[in-house]
Amino acid sequence: MTNPEIAIMMMGVFILFVLLGFPIAFTLLAMGVGFGYYAYFSKDMSSIFDNRIFDLVVQNTYSVMDNHFLTAVPLFLFMGYLVERAGIVARLFNSIRLASSGLPASMAVAALVTCTLFSTATGIIGAVVTLMGLLAWPAMVNAGYDKRFASGIICSGGCLGILIPPSIMLIVYAVIAELSPLRLFAAAMLPGLLLASLYIAYAVILATFKPEIAPKPKADEIPPSKEIVREVIVSFVPLFTLIILVLGTILAGVATPAEAAAVGAFGALVMSYFYKTLKWKNFRESVFLTAKTSAMIMWLFIGSWTFASVFSYLGGHEVFEQFFKSMDLQPWQFLVITQIIIFLLGWPLEWTEILIIFVPIFLPLLELFGINPYFFAMLIALNLQTSFLTPPMAMSAYYLKGVQKKNVELIEIFKGIMPFLLIVILSMVILYNFPGLALWLPEKFFGT
Repeated sequence: MTNPEIAIMMMGVFILFVLLGFPIAFTLLAMGVGFGYYAYFSKDMSSIFDNRIFDLVVQNTYSVMDNHFLTAVPLFLFMGYLVERAGIVARLFNSIRLASSGLPASMAVAALVTCTLFSTATGIIGAVVTLMGLLAWPAMVNAGYDKRFASGIICSGGCLGILIPPSIMLIVYAVIAELSPLRLFAAAMLPGLLLASLYIAYAVILATFKPEIAPKPKADEIPPSKEIVREVIVSFVPLFTLIILVLGTILAGVATPAEAAAVGAFGALVMSYFYKTLKWKNFRESVFLTAKTSAMIMWLFIGSWTFASVFSYLGGHEVFEQFFKSMDLQPWQFLVITQIIIFLLGWPLEWTEILIIFVPIFLPLLELFGINPYFFAMLIALNLQTSFLTPPMAMSAYYLKGVQKKNVELIEIFKGIMPFLLIVILSMVILYNFPGLALWLPEKFFGT
């Protein structure tokens, strides 16, 4: 039955329960079943379980289990957790720090480059921020770096994993929007590198004009060039080879994301053996965390598809569609409004709620306004960076605070994040004016 008022109430109740701290996946499922029971209620039902909402939940569960795109999720997660425990990140950060010692804010540059490379091996935001918060943040602070500046570097760099392939977020988006994950990966490469480059440029320029926030290393702390080159090769080549195996095969069209993820997982095992960290404890923890995170993502899909089906059946999507149509907007105005909405939603909500619940509301309108869906996806992907950087949620700040506890105050982390938040917005402006950054690679590799 069409009942838009009930659909809007359903959305409001969901947001209220999420803000109260209820688990997202099961809140979605509960809202879907509860309101779905009302939507599909019929007087002809022989029992309370004779309602189509239960059939819908079962059907959605099997659809998630049968989705071949989602096969890549646990494999990429497993690869990321193994790389995290391989000990390569610490050596990579140290070698890049030494190699870039001549630059202003060399440790910040090394941290951002390491985050960028690590993000291509794992799309797990919490893992990147936590690990770099344990490795790079203390090193920078001990070297005399300003705590706020160091915090901003770690939090912003750690969030690149949501954008740079192989991003779990992009796989989720591909399933939601029914887009090619291969094209999404290709579309995200240049915007991801653009954002990382802007972060590095900001760090270097700021340290040039304010050297007191990022002191240069002393000459006696820099080893001979041969030692630096050897360390860079040992730490960089294996990880770069793994990245090429995964992303290279995807972009070349040789393998699907799931097949490339399988190669990446095997490569991570080989790399762990190479670095002598392939221990039973590390392997067991990686398998456990992979199963835990994968289960969470799959339940998110089941809950969100159930919620979205009921919401649409009640007429909720039509309300938003009619609202935007009645405003007689130009395409650029639609883009600005949607991005502002996504940005504001990032204050109280995480990327999962935004992507799974709110983005599907806008997707049917893209054809109406003549907007390329891959270009829109990259704007969303950049914008979702802000959901990790905007208080009060700002999960990257809480990840860093969790590992540094008494060494830094949360307000200091928030202040350090703000300039990088503005850089994200700048990158969105650049992408809007130069859409080829998102569209050139997909067309180059896969045609128009």
